Parts: sequence; C-alpha cells; structure tokens
Amino acid sequence: MTAPGAAQPKASSRAGVRPIALLGRGLRTLAGALATPLVPEDFLDLIDPLRSGADLRGRVLAVEPEGPGATTLTIRPGRGWRPHRPGQYTRIGFDVDGVRRWRAYSITSPVGLPGIITVTVRAIDGGIVSHYVRDELRPGTVVHLDQATGDFVLPDAPPPAALFLTAGSGLTPVMGMLRNRPLPADVVVVHSAPTRRESLFLDELSALHDDGHIRLVTRFTADEGILRPADLDSVVPDWRDRHTWACGPTAMLDDAQAHWEAAGLADRLHTERFRPTVHAVGDGGAMTLARSGVTVDVDASTTMLDAGEDAGVLMPSGCRMGICFNCVLPLVEGSVRDLRTGDLTTATPEDPVLVQTCVSAPAGPCRLNH
Repeated sequence: MTAPGAAQPKASSRAGVRPIALLGRGLRTLAGALATPLVPEDFLDLIDPLRSGADLRGRVLAVEPEGPGATTLTIRPGRGWRPHRPGQYTRIGFDVDGVRRWRAYSITSPVGLPGIITVTVRAIDGGIVSHYVRDELRPGTVVHLDQATGDFVLPDAPPPAALFLTAGSGLTPVMGMLRNRPLPADVVVVHSAPTRRESLFLDELSALHDDGHIRLVTRFTADEGILRPADLDSVVPDWRDRHTWACGPTAMLDDAQAHWEAAGLADRLHTERFRPTVHAVGDGGAMTLARSGVTVDVDASTTMLDAGEDAGVLMPSGCRMGICFNCVLPLVEGSVRDLRTGDLTTATPEDPVLVQTCVSAPAGPCRLNH
C-alpha cells in the first residue's frame, strides 16, 4: 500500500508541469497582445529600468548645488555601465517637456566609487537642459546614458610633471583626474573663474594644495583680467617642461594651441573642447526647414542647429560638438560648410546628403528635410 501511495504525488507533480507551462505561455502571449505595439520588455523597463539588457539608463540619486549656477548630479548607472577613465565624459539624455535632449558632461567622480558616477552641470543663459537640471530635476528621475568616452585622459604611466590649465566649467574633467590616482608627481593647476564665489570646487582644490598634492594658481578674471598664455612664463616658469591638459572656453584653447605651436611644443598640449572651433567662411544664407515650414537667415558662424532652435523648431541634437551624430539631418538642396574644417558639402534634390547640423552653417540658400 505504501508504494502506490508514494508514487501518486510524483505522478501528480509531472501532470502539473504542462498546465503551469501552458499558463505561463498564455500569460506571455496575453501580455504581448495587450502590449501591442509595445512588448513585455517595455513594461520591464518601467519596473526595472536599470536591468541588464535594457537600454543604458541611470537613476539620479542626488541633486546638489555646486556654488552659484552649478549643480552636481549623483547617478547610479544601470548594469550595463562600463567603468570610465578619469577625464572622460558621458552623454546624458534628459526628458524635458516631452523631448529627449542629450548633453555631454565630464565625469567628476573617482572610478572606484561603487556603482555611482557624478557630473557637474553649470547653468548657461538660455540653456534648456542646464536650467532643467538646476530648477526641476529631482532624485529618483531615470535618465538615459551612453558609455563614457573621450581621449582627454592621463596616460597609463603619467608624466613626471603636468600642468592643468582650466577656466570655468572646463575644470570638470580635470577634477575627474585629480580625484583619481596615480597622478604625476608634480602637478600645477592654473584655474580661471570670474570671481572666487563662482569658482567650482575651490575648497577641494585648496585642500589638495595645502596637503601638497598640487600647486594651485587661481585667476579671478573680474578683477585680475584674463590669463594669457604669455603670462605662464611668470606663473609657471617651467611650463615648457610639462605636459599640459587644457579645457575651457574656445578662445582660451585657440590661444593655447597657437602658443604651444609657436614654441614647437604642440605634442605636449592636450585639449578638450565643449564646442567645436568655428571657422566662419562666406556670408551664410537662408536655411529652410522643409517639413517645419520655417525659413531663417543664418550668418556664417551660427550652426544650423542653433539657428533652428532659435527659430522655435525642435531639432535633433546630442553632444553639440560633432561627435555623436545625433543631430544629423538630410540636406536636400544647397551648400553648407563644416565650421571645424571649412569643408563645403553640396546637395541636390536628386542627390541628398546627411549633414551634422551642430557643426555646419549655410553657405548660401539651403534646404533641410526637417
């Protein structure tokens, strides 16, 4: 009697496998049907947006002021995030008023922090994203991420002596380096800001200086004027013997490149630009956005992206410096000029071409399919 009784639960368990499997399959089918045109993965994204296999996202853990007009975000990236190298940046996609807007920000946190990164965003005049970050972004918000990239980094074997030449928010990638090790044995940081109050990370830099990790030189331009490359002879007399990492406004970097080239030391200067170098040629022209029904006159130094946004048109964009290609649109007629190189691109209705609107300006009348 015991043997037959013992066998019955085993048979019953096998019999239950098929109904359970069919139920699971049916629920998945029903979920797929109810989700159309979505799929169950879309609902998983809502439940666990940072899961492995999802598009890379991050959750904002903290939004903290970083002096006047700047905000530091602490973000926990999803499981697909790969560790960055100090000095690199990531592109972050913020959903602002129903539009996903991508911006590139340097990562300022140490590489070894478990599962989090930080970026610092300075509010700029008319900046849709930077003002959203300062005024509206809240902890818990999920943002989109790209993997860290960029070659504004120290080599694996740092040089014995380095100069970091920064201004404004150009300090952010350098802070990413200074918060990591190894550093060169001899580091000089020359940082410019309008005023002491507006200088980012000044307390932390001063502590590094007091502890002997760096020598800090500050320049508050509202009172002392802009630091010119020629001033380095008195500020850092041995600058020629150092490898230099420079980041800041375009004019500062243009002056630095010319100065280092004149000294025959171009290979010792490493730069990071937040906007491309503009080489304006010609007189610009009328840009027509065909689908939007907008025509606007654009000068030779204004990008098509900026001109479209200034005219109230929602334009695709990303890094805004010619790297990510998120701003690409079809040029169907006319000519445009690449503001980085001066190269001319021409299209006809029979032979349209894709152009990067963030680094291109009209060279005569042109028409985009947007």
